[in-house]
Amino acid sequence: MSKEPWQQQIETILAQAGNRSDDQQTGAIAAPLYFSTAFRHQGLGQSTGYDYSRVQTPTRALLESVLATMEHAEHGYALSSGMAAIQLVFSQFKSGEHIITSDDLYGGSFRYFDQLTANYHLEFSQWAGQDYKQLDQLIQPNTKAIWLETPSNPTMKSIDIAQTAAIAHKHGLQLIVDNTFYTPILQQPLLLGADVVVHSATKYMAGHNDILAGAIMVNDAAIAEQLTFNLVTTGAVLDPFSCWLLLRSLKTLPLRLQQQQANAQVLVAALEKSAAVTKVLYPGKGAMISFYLADTYSVAEFLQQLKVISFAESLGGVESLLTVPDEQTHHDMPVAQRRALGITPNLLRLSVGIENSVDLQHDLAQAFAASKI
Repeated sequence: MSKEPWQQQIETILAQAGNRSDDQQTGAIAAPLYFSTAFRHQGLGQSTGYDYSRVQTPTRALLESVLATMEHAEHGYALSSGMAAIQLVFSQFKSGEHIITSDDLYGGSFRYFDQLTANYHLEFSQWAGQDYKQLDQLIQPNTKAIWLETPSNPTMKSIDIAQTAAIAHKHGLQLIVDNTFYTPILQQPLLLGADVVVHSATKYMAGHNDILAGAIMVNDAAIAEQLTFNLVTTGAVLDPFSCWLLLRSLKTLPLRLQQQQANAQVLVAALEKSAAVTKVLYPGKGAMISFYLADTYSVAEFLQQLKVISFAESLGGVESLLTVPDEQTHHDMPVAQRRALGITPNLLRLSVGIENSVDLQHDLAQAFAASKI
């Protein structure tokens, strides 16, 4: 047998998350939940390592160690929402600095970047994510970072993280990757050269449409020091109960995502054959699908006819959800920009759940049939 130390696989790490954390006291298999906002000091200048809940709590510390392990990181942060995580990452940057972003992103990210431009004078350029000569040309003396979503939201565009990281590091820039759609189960950006990974943990990590949370993972000690200081200062931390629920949810992430991806691939094959669909956008893995409804079908009627799939924002949960990005997630983006990206009124984004794939196919088919104009 190999003499190399055994490294557990992510399925084992997540199934065991929290187990043995209380061995010295009770031996509890499920991690304890600590609600306390204050912690007693044994004496002047003494601390148990926990002082005040904005700084750290035992439950959040346990979750953050699991989050870091998932992304092969040294440091993990659990925040009150995905947008809080994005805001913390951008707290590193100063007025007058320049960030390059991929051009197809979650609409809330665009909205926040517009606010940073208007109120805090950060500068942004957009990159289509494919032409690396163009990326080189976008880099300016004041450029500090490149921000990517891959696959992108909602057009499912894939960007080569390793190649982008090589360009970023050649110029001394941070590469920041939003890994919400793939999770660490399908993609590990830090191993591909990224410096910072961000998640809306509300989505696949939580997976049940009942927790609002964000996550950040980093290896670089200097970045971690800055993020830690800024988080303690501003306080957008995840509360203990949500930390405990998220920790519990992570135990089933590999199983959930496996079923969601299998269902998605069945639905992609069915949608590609449907007369109601003109084009399917699917990056080849994961459980997010976008597709264009043909002009001879009513989007409004199609949404009304769904019986299993819910017309609702968000994604990544065990229940299948369908969204119209043009009206919902990306509505604040200028119309011309939406159209240039292919975000049209008939583009639908489907987050595939864990239901039986036959039922999902039937639901789509009957809704298509009932919505033909």
